[in-house]
Amino acid sequence: MADYRFIAAQREGDVVTIALNRPEKLNALTPAVFAELGAAVRASVEAGARALVLTGEGRFFCSGADIQPDGAGYDGLPEDLGQLLDQHYHPFVRQLAALEIPVVTALNGPCAGAGVSLALAGDIVVMGEGGYLLLAFVNIGLVPDAGATWLVARSVGRARALDMALTGERLGATEARSAGLVTRVVPDGEVLGQAQALAAKLASGPTRAMASIRQTVASALTLDFDATLEVEREHQTACGRTQDFAEAIAAFAQKRKPQFKGC
Repeated sequence: MADYRFIAAQREGDVVTIALNRPEKLNALTPAVFAELGAAVRASVEAGARALVLTGEGRFFCSGADIQPDGAGYDGLPEDLGQLLDQHYHPFVRQLAALEIPVVTALNGPCAGAGVSLALAGDIVVMGEGGYLLLAFVNIGLVPDAGATWLVARSVGRARALDMALTGERLGATEARSAGLVTRVVPDGEVLGQAQALAAKLASGPTRAMASIRQTVASALTLDFDATLEVEREHQTACGRTQDFAEAIAAFAQKRKPQFKGC
């Protein structure tokens, strides 16, 4: 994998783990961080990775946007925050949403601000027991961004989303799981290992079908029932013609485990 300044990327088998790597800044986000994240994801897909893990180095997953200049090339937040979102935040979260391979987020520590958006962008979210989610925007006079309002409201509903966003209070790991925001809560020291094992399991499966599953579920969040049936039909038709489906049928007949290739 390439060398990066603000992130780290490592491949094991068909899984690439990408880690935010600014632990001294609690993995705070800058345009340069997003540029490296986008490049690493593209490189992973081009190299044939079949699953991604997104995590952080140190004690935080991500503390959100870096609001302080560092005196070394980063000038802090610009006056036009909408332009910042358009140019850096939105391209990356859209890139994740459009991926045709599954994404597991390994929340090794607290997630705040836009870090919550990255955390919840995973198809499966593994969170450490000591972590928390914090929509901290209201505490500095801003609104949740990078998809946070959509991701939270679609998971927990209007009332709970407004409670989190308006109070700016922490939501612990157990409560986050109960609310449906995260998938699995594990001991803090096991977060990355369990996330990578899960990603490896996904990577060995029919990843083309998983891409269709990601797209179908995303559509179902905005379409009515009849429209969703049509989307399911479209994807099922395509998946029924894949080599993976043919392999699964052959394996069933031969009483063996199928060997999926993602095609």
